[in-house]
Amino acid sequence: MKLKQVTHSRSGDKGNISNVSVIVYRMEDYEKVKKQVTAEKVKDYFHEIVKGDVVRYELPKIGALNFVMQNALGGGVTKSLTLDRHGKSLSSALMDMEIDMEADVDDSNY
Repeated sequence: MKLKQVTHSRSGDKGNISNVSVIVYRMEDYEKVKKQVTAEKVKDYFHEIVKGDVVRYELPKIGALNFVMQNALGGGVTKSLTLDRHGKSLSSALMDMEIDMEADVDDSNY
């Protein structure tokens, strides 16, 4: 299924850094989303756009993951020739990531 079926998102940017939050609709889905939507998978998903590191921050009390993507906006608003220089559409693009909500969660890894 698409990530957007169980989450919504928010995004922001500063310079050449994009910030995308993924927030579950239902808290019971948080662990499965957390297991599948890793920094590595997000970096791979945006491999054509994100040229720097991706760091994931976990916010379990609100059921959210925040991804900070370095070197993600073609140099930033004043340098980039891309259509979306602010990176606002990256949150919408991430919502199309495929995940498996039927996957078992191994609680021993948390």
